Amino acid sequence: MILSNFPANVKLLTTTRYVTGGASVKGYENFNLATHTGDNLDAVEYNRALLVSHFNLPNTPKWLNQTHSDICLKANSYDCDGDAVVTREKNVVCVVMTADCLPIFASNQLGTQVGVAHAGWQGILNGVIESFVRSFDGRDLLVHFGPAISAKNLEVGVEVYEQFVTKDKKLGKALTAKNKKYHLDIYQAARIILNNVGVESITGGDECTFEQSEDYFSYRRDGTHSGRMAHLIWIT
Repeated sequence: MILSNFPANVKLLTTTRYVTGGASVKGYENFNLATHTGDNLDAVEYNRALLVSHFNLPNTPKWLNQTHSDICLKANSYDCDGDAVVTREKNVVCVVMTADCLPIFASNQLGTQVGVAHAGWQGILNGVIESFVRSFDGRDLLVHFGPAISAKNLEVGVEVYEQFVTKDKKLGKALTAKNKKYHLDIYQAARIILNNVGVESITGGDECTFEQSEDYFSYRRDGTHSGRMAHLIWIT
């Protein structure tokens, strides 16, 4: 479980590349939880079942079809197309998957409403963070950043830089020019947007999926057949 400043009744979990008994084939070593990356589908379903039993989850999470959108769903919604999910119900597990993008966990101060968002650079531009925060009843939120790629390893083109500063000039502080490209600090970009909408209590943001190869999948490092980690939150 993740150590954070969240209320004691709120549980956060980020999976790693390896879990004892994981079934993914070579290259997905060994606990891939995504069905869309070319892994053996039977192995993925086995891993998803193992996730529930190994970590004693209170329920099976509803897996989303993530498209870098700004859509935030309620966990009891029948829709699965979205990039963030929230709930007020106890023992309902919210989940997103990543392999370099930023997972953002959130809880209100009382621990009565929680959620998690998938915030890659495209999703950030599309407004997923703002949509996620609006899904909570108040802005007095606690936020924790799960593992994402570091600025040193996230190179983007000038067109991405221009989109960020067009969205908000302050986001230029999250991009550093280097060799006609830019390096994006996705953690800093998310902090800027969260601060803009009144969220100040933020922890995490000091890991790198690209460099921590023993722990995390990384699309930029591993390519199109990279597996995915899961990031889960629930109220007990």
